[in-house]
Amino acid sequence: MASEEASLRALESLMTEFFHDCTTNERKREIAFFCCYLTFPEELLDNFAQQIGAWRLCLYFLSSTRNDYVMMYSLTVFENLINKMWLGVPSQDKMEIRSCLPKLLLAHHKTLPYFIRNKLCKVIVDIGRQDWPMFYHDFFTNILQLIQSPVTTPLGLIMLKTTSEELACPREDLSVARKEELRKLLLDQVQTVLGLLTGDLLSNLLQSPSSAKLLNQPIPILDAESEYICSLALECLAHLFSWIPLSASITPSLLTTIFHFARFGCDIRARKMASVNGSSQNCVLGQERGRLGVLAMSCINELMSKNCVPMEFEEYLLRMFQQTFYLLQKITKDNNAHTVKSRLEELDERSEVAQEPSLLLVRSQERERRPWSYIEKFTDFLRLFVSVHLRRIESYSQFPVVEFLTLLFKYTFHQPTHEGYFSCLDIWTLFLDYLTSKIKSRLGDKEAVLNRYEDALVLLLTEVLNRIQFRYNQAQLEELDDETLDDDQQTEWQRYLRQSLEVVAKVMELLPTHAFSTLFPVLQDNLEVYLGLQQFIVTSGSGHRLNITAENDCRRLHCSLRDLSSLLQAVGRLAEYFIGDVFAARFSDALTVVERLVKVTLYGSQIKLYNIETAVPSVLKPDLIDVHAQSLAALQAYSHWLAQYCSEAHRQNTQQFVTLISTTMDAVTPLISTKVQDKLLLSACHLLVSLATTVRPVFLISIPAVQKVFNRITDASAQRLVDKAQVLVCRALSNILLLPWPNLPENEQQWPVRSINHASLISALSRDYRNLKPNAVAPQRKMPLDDTKVIIHQTLSVLEDIVENISGESTKSRQICYQSLQESVQVSLALFPAFIHQSDVTDEMLSFFLTLFRGLRVQMGVPFTEQIIQTFLNMFTREQLAESILHEGSTGCRVVEKFLKILQVVVQEPGQVFKPFLPSIISLCMEQVYPIIAERPSPDVKAELFELLFRTLHHNWRYFFKSTVLASVQRGIAEEQMENEPQFSAIMQAFGQSFLQPDIHLFKQNLFYLETLNTKQKLYHKKIFRTAMLFQFVNVLLQVLVHKSHDLLQEEIGIAIYNMASVDFDGFFAAFLPEFLTSCDGVDANQKNVLGRNFKMDRDLPSFTQNVHRLVNDLRYYRLCNDSLPPGTVKL
Repeated sequence: MASEEASLRALESLMTEFFHDCTTNERKREIAFFCCYLTFPEELLDNFAQQIGAWRLCLYFLSSTRNDYVMMYSLTVFENLINKMWLGVPSQDKMEIRSCLPKLLLAHHKTLPYFIRNKLCKVIVDIGRQDWPMFYHDFFTNILQLIQSPVTTPLGLIMLKTTSEELACPREDLSVARKEELRKLLLDQVQTVLGLLTGDLLSNLLQSPSSAKLLNQPIPILDAESEYICSLALECLAHLFSWIPLSASITPSLLTTIFHFARFGCDIRARKMASVNGSSQNCVLGQERGRLGVLAMSCINELMSKNCVPMEFEEYLLRMFQQTFYLLQKITKDNNAHTVKSRLEELDERSEVAQEPSLLLVRSQERERRPWSYIEKFTDFLRLFVSVHLRRIESYSQFPVVEFLTLLFKYTFHQPTHEGYFSCLDIWTLFLDYLTSKIKSRLGDKEAVLNRYEDALVLLLTEVLNRIQFRYNQAQLEELDDETLDDDQQTEWQRYLRQSLEVVAKVMELLPTHAFSTLFPVLQDNLEVYLGLQQFIVTSGSGHRLNITAENDCRRLHCSLRDLSSLLQAVGRLAEYFIGDVFAARFSDALTVVERLVKVTLYGSQIKLYNIETAVPSVLKPDLIDVHAQSLAALQAYSHWLAQYCSEAHRQNTQQFVTLISTTMDAVTPLISTKVQDKLLLSACHLLVSLATTVRPVFLISIPAVQKVFNRITDASAQRLVDKAQVLVCRALSNILLLPWPNLPENEQQWPVRSINHASLISALSRDYRNLKPNAVAPQRKMPLDDTKVIIHQTLSVLEDIVENISGESTKSRQICYQSLQESVQVSLALFPAFIHQSDVTDEMLSFFLTLFRGLRVQMGVPFTEQIIQTFLNMFTREQLAESILHEGSTGCRVVEKFLKILQVVVQEPGQVFKPFLPSIISLCMEQVYPIIAERPSPDVKAELFELLFRTLHHNWRYFFKSTVLASVQRGIAEEQMENEPQFSAIMQAFGQSFLQPDIHLFKQNLFYLETLNTKQKLYHKKIFRTAMLFQFVNVLLQVLVHKSHDLLQEEIGIAIYNMASVDFDGFFAAFLPEFLTSCDGVDANQKNVLGRNFKMDRDLPSFTQNVHRLVNDLRYYRLCNDSLPPGTVKL
């Protein structure tokens, strides 16, 4: 073997080349082999780290090289040795490693790169995780000594934080007993550590003689070294607070010290002074001071996030909030709005560190690279305060809640970023929810509570409304993106408006009169501008033109139209607060709003503002269309109010209501045209649907405007609307004829006339589709396939929607609907075999049949339903299923899924009508579908198949278990008679196999199905399951836990194992558990005995599941230990 020195130099060269950007993968593989040869020529690289003796060479490398790659690789070898092979390392080697690595760290910690130093710290902590206190008794004492020595304080703090991270919540490579021991050992040290960090360290650095007056004293100027130490100490505290309990260890002086550092984040003057010279050194110093504030707020937020607060700690909470109140005052102290906003902008700055070598700069590079913001942390604190602790603090007279809201108001409306403003609106939403909940639980105190907060709420409402208007907030609103969609499918502008309107709505719920009187006048002002546009419309050669051309006038009009659009959405959002019990009390206000909305929609439709030419068509035309669409949408929001008014009008026979509906239809009808923009067309269609479905006035069908829509839709020569609009209009017309009129007896519903009209409507809509039916007598000219597909798609999308929307209505409505559809349904069944190989057409046909089965199966009648089912069963042969699933991609899979959904409806049907199909359905599932999909990794079809199997069992339990009266009376003595056992066993086996597959969604679904069957039908108690399957399922679920394949479902799996074991606890403890442990490989007999002894014979759910997870954790730990032992090791 070459000398150690030569090996090191060659290794440095090769590893530098290995990580170079230009090195190819092929060359990297060569280097990997050479690196192995240089270290252990007889072993491959992958095996080098597995050699217990490799650490000696790595220790030499660490002490002799300055190559980062070599040092990192050497430390990785140590890490692997300690975490995976430590049990097999000889005791003498362990002692040497425990001695050498800390010495190496002490000798070189100031010169090592920070990431190498941190890695070395973690390796030493890993040793402590294994050996402290038994074999490494001075591990924690050494850390405390490092912190107490000025020369090594930073190093000690890094070690302390790493210890907290690695030992408080260790990974699963330790036994549960060891985890519990480590946590207890750390808890025993908490008081000492907190005293050292805050008493001896942070307070001394502040050089403050009296902690009680810290918040009133000037912030001291700290040198770079002191600020670095403070930041490390605060990082330690933040992590400690994430897991230690709220106890006597957290003292008033500790909190005061942390809050003092929180001031560093909001003291702009000190930060400016630090960077006044403009040098990078001073600039970073200023950023470090701000960072201390961020870290202090992180500590506070960790404490705040704990919802379970001991009674004795509530006084500390009050003290924290009083100190936070002081900070909030400091942040928002200036009355000049511009100054407050400027202050928040500076506090919100993210730090970007210049790359210049200096002590502070190097240390700042050790921080996380993500930009930080004091304002973000402070907003997090406010959110936690309101959501978690306000209910505790509000009753304290020492805490000024109303004054706090005043400061929060200033803080909210001077936020420098949109995200910051959104976060503050979330806080107000939490507060309003809290207030609403409090009032509902204490109705007697409602007036007192509202009086206390009324001024604040009115102020909030007014300012939020101002913030959504260009009139007051143009500069900020124009910055919002109104094109790019986020994950929630809304633009930044839409999100801004939605969150603002939610706050307005919640204030409306609390203070309806104030909210309405604030909003309506603002709406009225903007409406006047819009309604006044008519005077500026002139006739030109190509049509009508808006004679507003001056740039300034166009800009003002643009802002006014945008504001009107937003305010219309606000008015629509408030509609729910005018109905129900308050309908009569708020009738006058609601009527005023609705009348204005009807007037505005009619105005827009009559003068056709959506087609008018403008001076700035790219801006003003979309604005005009949007206002018109929003006025229709706002009116639609009041459909429930109109429905309630309809009931009142029916009793009072008022002409006012008739006029409202008629005028609305006059506004809607001109918009149902192919010449109208889609946005406006769809808004009109949705309003028409709401009038037909929600309001349902008796006279609607007799309104000339509605007759006009009927004529347009049934006219074969009229140009068809876009698909979505066509579906909506057809739904509305169908509902006008099918839905019962409110407040009228059955004999006044005019069903015969309405039935005839509905049949005519459906006949017109399905004319081309019905002509597709094969006719043996007079065969028609064959239509091109693409044209046929278009007709099928257009017709079935309309018919399916009509059926879906009538499915929950009265029997009479469904009867009339099916009578009208009957011929189209028969045509669909006749066409189905012809298109069985066209998966896109089959998909649409099955969607239609699925909707029919869900909504109209009773009306279809048993014989025809049986004919449909039999047709489908005959068509979906194994070959056809395989073609759909394996060769036609996602469309083919959707076809099979919809077929299975139809069968789900069939097997759920009560009574005996469809029971004869059960054998065929089960056979189809288990013999034709399941073999095709069982081994496929794709989740397609599986979820629907298992849902069908579950529905089959759940709704047809007596098909498998014949329950007798004697068995019911003498439950536990007589067993239920078992039938169709092979089919039941095959279904259960399929469920068991699904738990061995990686799809977590399918696993969760099927586990839920089994648990439901047990809850409803006592599945686990049935003899066949108890004797032949129970412990097989338990074994599979335990193996899933052991292999960590579905860790997100640990809790659900644990509960399922408990429910299964509870059927026969004696059998579980006496037979299954020993057998399970015997079958476990990778653990010796002694370890199996320990695992068995540690599994307590508890029979309550929490204790049992805790024992299960302990068993699983320790089994994995023992396997890890045994895998790390060298071959031939004698295990005692």
